Amino acid sequence: MARRREAQKRKITPDPKFNDILVARFINCILREGKKGKAEGIFYTALDNVAEKSKEEPLRVFRKAVENVAPLLEVRSRRVGGATYQVPVEVKESRRLALSMRWMIQNAKSRAGRSMSEKLTGEILDAFNNSGGAVKKKEEVHRMAEANKAFAHYRW
Repeated sequence: MARRREAQKRKITPDPKFNDILVARFINCILREGKKGKAEGIFYTALDNVAEKSKEEPLRVFRKAVENVAPLLEVRSRRVGGATYQVPVEVKESRRLALSMRWMIQNAKSRAGRSMSEKLTGEILDAFNNSGGAVKKKEEVHRMAEANKAFAHYRW
């Protein structure tokens, strides 16, 4: 890790449609090669599909999905003497959101066929219902932390 000053956090402007910072962050995670309009189109189409399929408010479904995927614990490597231990640590709020959004997008991309907006719709609905690849990833991370609970005293 660098021993210089901490990097400044950038201000994220809320998205134009919902005026929501979480949505803006998610769109920025989808973003590829600076094509923000395309990323917004994918996300808003996915939310329209979510509203159509779930018959609920799409923003509420999206927030619940992100919350269901966000991990509480993770393991970090800690070197003590000659051995490296996987030490379970709590995850900061900003990292929790970043991980959950990243996992949702990765799992949406790995889904079969169709357009990205349809894949993202499926992943959001699965995460909302506590199923799907992103939720499995969270459970896997939690299992790893639980298995290494014995090394919790090495926390720094």
